[in-house]
This record gives sequence, structure tokens and C-alpha cells, in this order.
Amino acid sequence: QGIAEQYFRWISNIILHGDFGRSFAWNKPVSALLWERVPLTIIISLITTIFIYAVSIPIGIYTATHKYSFFDYFWTFIGFIGLSVPGFLLALLIIWWTYSILGISISGLFSQEYIAEPWSIGKVFDMLKRIWFPIIIIGMSGTAGLIRVMRGNLLDELQKQYVTTARAKGVPEKTVLYRYPVRIAVNPIVSTVGWVLPSVVGGEVLVSIVLNLPTTGPVLLKAVMFQDMYLAGSITLILSLLTVIGTLIADILLVWIDPRIRFSGLEK
Repeated sequence: QGIAEQYFRWISNIILHGDFGRSFAWNKPVSALLWERVPLTIIISLITTIFIYAVSIPIGIYTATHKYSFFDYFWTFIGFIGLSVPGFLLALLIIWWTYSILGISISGLFSQEYIAEPWSIGKVFDMLKRIWFPIIIIGMSGTAGLIRVMRGNLLDELQKQYVTTARAKGVPEKTVLYRYPVRIAVNPIVSTVGWVLPSVVGGEVLVSIVLNLPTTGPVLLKAVMFQDMYLAGSITLILSLLTVIGTLIADILLVWIDPRIRFSGLEK
């Protein structure tokens, strides 16, 4: 059969029967492998995305309003470290430091006594205690990049005439900052949700291998190495779906944050 017909049959089986095909490397249904890995991957990705935005936006605002201060230089330095150091190398350094200095092993999402155990409240709390290390490591690069973007956007907005006019009229500084420039400067940040979600999932492959995380990253790497097309294609399909969902969330947030988008839609 042709490639188009093969693809149509594969997608039809997924939509109608939930059948993603059979993995060549693991010799088991792809859906079973995904069910083991995807939930934890989604949890880590969502928390990492929230972490990236919750940290980068406030720091970007602070560094822009305190330009050339000590903390501006400090976060600029941290930002360059986050952008330049690969996540897997950062993971290796943190694993070595915590084990050699503190005597703590941070690899894996669960302690030894919970790895083979079924899900329980104790296992959930154990995961929540250990999940912050991979979240910080995976989110380091995205956080560093968005801090620089937020800082640059806000600095541009603060130099515009409407900000000077608002200050001249005696509008309080916090109102001037958060009512106008921040809402405009955050637009490019919010619009990146569409690619942050899949990039978090795709970018954690090596970090997951180093930290021994039970996510789709190591599975995707092995699937590509063994040319396991059903498994690799299914994970790629999930990444594409995350891109669509992220883009939809970004559009909704942009309409909510920026009134100009709502007004332009009404005019059309």
C-alpha cells in the first residue's frame, strides 16, 4: 500500500479503536507503552511549563524596572548560564554534587521502596518530593530565555510616550507599570505557549536518560534507534497535538490579556 493509505489506516485505527499499532522493539502494543509513560510526561511537562512562566515573568519585570542593578546583573548571569549549559550536563553536575556532598540520590521519580509498588498516596507524595529536581533542570533553559525576552520587551515599552504621559499626569508607578507596559510586553511571552509545551517534552530526552525518568523521552530515543515507526510516530503525534493545544491556550490567553485583540475581532 502507498504511504498515504498506510497513514490513513493508522490514524483511523487510532481514532476509531485506540490502536496505535505494535512496537517492534518492545513487542507489545504501543498504547500500553504510552499508557505507562505519557501520564508522567504530561505531569512533568505541565508543571515545568507553569514553573517557566511563574519564574521568568516576575524576574523579567524586576530586572527591567531595576536596570543595571546588582540583581539585574545577577539574573543576567544566571540567564546566560541557563542558555549555554545543556540540560543533561546540568543534571550530571547536580547529581554528582547532591550525592558527593549531601549523600542524596536525586535520580528517578520514586524512591527505591516505591518503584515497583502500585499507586498510592505515599507514592504520590514521594513523587512530589523528587519531581522538583527534573522540573528545575528541564525548565532552566526556557526560563533563562524568557527572562531575557520579558526584560527586553518591557524596557522597550517603558521608553514609549504613553508611559511618560501617564507618569506626568501623576498616575501611581505600579498602575503605570502593570496596567499598560507589562500587559503589552507579556504578549510575546504568552504566544510562546504553543511551542514551549512540545519543546519541554522533546527537550527532556537526554535529561530523562541521565535522571532515569520514566517518561517518553528515553522511549522515543530507543524507538528512533530501532526504527520502531509505530512507537516513534505515536509520540510525534502526541507532540503535534500538544503544539495545537498550546497554540489554542496561547490564543485564548492573548484575547483575555490584550483588549486590542478583542476589539480588532469585533471590528472584523
